[in-house]
Amino acid sequence: MVKVRQPAEDALPSNVEWTNEQPEKPPRFNTELRIAIDGYYSESHDVITSDGYILEINRIPNPRFKIGPIRPRSKPVVFLMHGLQSSALAFVAAGPRLSIAYILADAGYDVWMGNARGIINSRRHIWLNPDDEKERIKFFDYTFEDVATKDLPTMINYILRITQQQQLNYIGHSQGGTAFLVLNSMMPAYNQKFISAHLLAGVGHQTYFPSDVLSIAAESTDLIFTVAVNTGSVELLGPNNNNNDDIAVEVAANALGCKGELDKFASIFCKVKAAMDVMRGVLAPLETVAGASIKQYAHFGQNIRDKAFRRWNYNPLKNLWLYGNINPPNYDITLITADITMHYTVGDTLLHENDVLNMAAVIPNAKARRVARDSFSHFDFVIASDSRELVTDYIVEKLNEVNKQPM
Repeated sequence: MVKVRQPAEDALPSNVEWTNEQPEKPPRFNTELRIAIDGYYSESHDVITSDGYILEINRIPNPRFKIGPIRPRSKPVVFLMHGLQSSALAFVAAGPRLSIAYILADAGYDVWMGNARGIINSRRHIWLNPDDEKERIKFFDYTFEDVATKDLPTMINYILRITQQQQLNYIGHSQGGTAFLVLNSMMPAYNQKFISAHLLAGVGHQTYFPSDVLSIAAESTDLIFTVAVNTGSVELLGPNNNNNDDIAVEVAANALGCKGELDKFASIFCKVKAAMDVMRGVLAPLETVAGASIKQYAHFGQNIRDKAFRRWNYNPLKNLWLYGNINPPNYDITLITADITMHYTVGDTLLHENDVLNMAAVIPNAKARRVARDSFSHFDFVIASDSRELVTDYIVEKLNEVNKQPM
């Protein structure tokens, strides 16, 4: 299904006619309305993954104030993929002057933005109801590997078919970078589908993970995950939970006092509360925070704890049955042959410079690029007032080179 939305009336120049009515403000998370209010024509496309998730892809095919669809193969394609607890809205939330999606559209690119399973308008499934007490356990049973090997192929193949292109350019922020690394290491044939890739704080190796508080919480990641699933708390910051899971952790941690000697089960609440406090601080600058599966966090937690970049760790027996080894295998990033630029910052609290440099050293066609401002943070890639001059302008320049676009 394809839905089209025209720019909002007050965003259009006086010489452009307008016929459709628009509300004064967009509801929270409505990417289509946000794009329209900012003066851009957009489309939203629904696709279905091999395991039944219905995903929305948002498209901005034209520069600002230009209305109407475009011919296939008339423009190079750029696909943007958001990070954990985020959505396509991250790439437009900073407005026309700063948002990378708008800048790319104005530069002559056909811009597509993915929405991973479980968030916003991708919180849908053919037969599972994410709000049903029993079915939600199965619905949210996924990690970043599922996003990488099921969501990305579905969206990428669809975009290439609609645009009648053989290749596209990829930009992934945070988990969007993680998914790119996993996809192209587990399904190497996909390397041929990318002209270039820019990973913005793309998380992979976790040997030097910089946050001590989150590292401590990661030590109990398996226990945290087990307790969460057994209590039905499988979605974090979804649209309907009203932060009930946060409140439960706060009450438990306050009751325990989080001081002195605590048994293993009791101390888990203190560790989770400390980790939640850190993540609240990290996510605070974002205009919107989308939902996520607790298993996504648990998978990152396992990698932080094990100082690795590898597949989901079940238990030794199930690992042996599924993987042929009692330990889960590492993602073989040496199989990634796409042209990659890994943008990073030394001010990142979720990704260490050494991990980026070590990944770039073993990925055949990868190079690392350090952002010039040392205080640049993990989410500054999509929200900072100087993100255009420090990151986006460089990306546009390099995209113009490899796509042979006029400068």
